[in-house]
Amino acid sequence: MALTASGTATSAATVDDVAVSAYTVPTDAPEADGTCAWDSTTMVLVEIRSGSTTGTGWTYGPQAVATVVRDQLSAVLCGREVVDVGGAFHAMVRAVRNAGRVGAVGYAISAVDVALWDLKARLLEVPLHRLLGAVHDGVPVYGSGGFTTYSPDRLADQLGGWVHGQRIPRVKIKIGQSWGAEADRDLDRMRQARAVIGTDAELFVDANGGYTRKQAIRVMQQAEDLDVRWFEEPVSSDDLTGLREVRDAVRADVAAGEYGYDLYYFRRMCEAAAVDCLQVDASRCGGLTEWLRAAAVAASYGLEVSGHCAPHLHAHVAAATPNLRHLEWFHDHVRIENLFFDGTLDPAGGVLRPAADAPGHGLTLRRGDAEPFRVA
Repeated sequence: MALTASGTATSAATVDDVAVSAYTVPTDAPEADGTCAWDSTTMVLVEIRSGSTTGTGWTYGPQAVATVVRDQLSAVLCGREVVDVGGAFHAMVRAVRNAGRVGAVGYAISAVDVALWDLKARLLEVPLHRLLGAVHDGVPVYGSGGFTTYSPDRLADQLGGWVHGQRIPRVKIKIGQSWGAEADRDLDRMRQARAVIGTDAELFVDANGGYTRKQAIRVMQQAEDLDVRWFEEPVSSDDLTGLREVRDAVRADVAAGEYGYDLYYFRRMCEAAAVDCLQVDASRCGGLTEWLRAAAVAASYGLEVSGHCAPHLHAHVAAATPNLRHLEWFHDHVRIENLFFDGTLDPAGGVLRPAADAPGHGLTLRRGDAEPFRVA
């Protein structure tokens, strides 16, 4: 038996159907960071139905993610009790043993796990952050974009819109252009960003692993007067010794972790004292289930966590994470989530507040708006 929020008993609900689709949305301008360029973003959407209720989850990755959900995960889920999200998670991890969990397989598990949590909360008629155990009324965000392909005018419009329009007091730009080959341009753009946002907002930068260790340190030394507060992936996130070396040498907080797929990855990063703040991405690491465990690992090392991208996917679990620092209000994903869903959140003042009166994550797919972008 399962209980609704009102306390009435209902028959134990089971998973009846798992549907998956993929949508590719072009960017609104050419985009690149220090090590990669792209002109579109693909969302893989999972819908899990129990009776007349549907839970929705998603991730951002290749169409192959949809194949994994359809061919390797759906059979594991159908007939399983909806309340048994933890059991479903472990069954999925075991089912993909020979396929490997890193990459598209991890993305698939993540999207399914989010959909299962959303479905459970909707059946229980409670907001997801309440089901998970909310500890924060609001979730801080930082504006994220500032792509290396942006002109000075476009960069100023984006940063100014966040800081002066929506009053988001922290913003991030991409640096490390051309794998660190254009450090002078990186510094010029950092100076422009500081001039646009003023001295009251925090400036974050993300090199996407484009620098060498000593180069990353030199860039921060040259930017000392800009008061950079957050230095994301100054070197490859696989180079834990290098991250530690940069962390020990610069004033900005060093962050990494967005490519973590299991607890061992996060533990190694924490053990190496490689970061000041651990990034976790619930759309990659294993959904909300693994996010909560990764956050607990970070807490055991005295570290806060920051959510990487997909802000609406993270908002509820972030509100239930005691050692949360903030979420990334990432330009591409914000565009898609606002385009595809009703119930999206307003970042005004730099804080997201999950709806207290909507069950689940509070989002409803506008299928007609999404359909023109469907590719699978």
